[in-house]
Amino acid sequence: MEYIYFLGNASLTLRIIKHLRQMPYLSPSIMTVIHQIDGWIIKVKLVTPLNQKQDGDFRAYLSELGIPYQPEIRLQMVFWSLDTGQSPIEVMRRYQVAIVSHGRPDCADIVAFRQQFTRGLGYCPETLA
Repeated sequence: MEYIYFLGNASLTLRIIKHLRQMPYLSPSIMTVIHQIDGWIIKVKLVTPLNQKQDGDFRAYLSELGIPYQPEIRLQMVFWSLDTGQSPIEVMRRYQVAIVSHGRPDCADIVAFRQQFTRGLGYCPETLA
């Protein structure tokens, strides 16, 4: 089962990661986090399928924080490349996209990206709040 959503800022992305870790039926999962100028795109891929109620609950939670996202062809290729085992660095170079995290959901990746990005800019854009 896969879920792709657009989120407005880093805090929402961190909330989803914490939620994934707290809910035993959502683990194990693979999460891809991509930063764009206007927000974040996340793809959550669950290893074990959810029942209908769990699926509905998880979709409702994600919809409270973001909006379902239908990626354009370039991002579909990014996700496909990562799913086939290609290196995130290779994929970033090929498709010119900022892959912040891919694999087991980890808040540290988001926090580190946010700190490095704001340090380079000298301020914190709204999407990194």
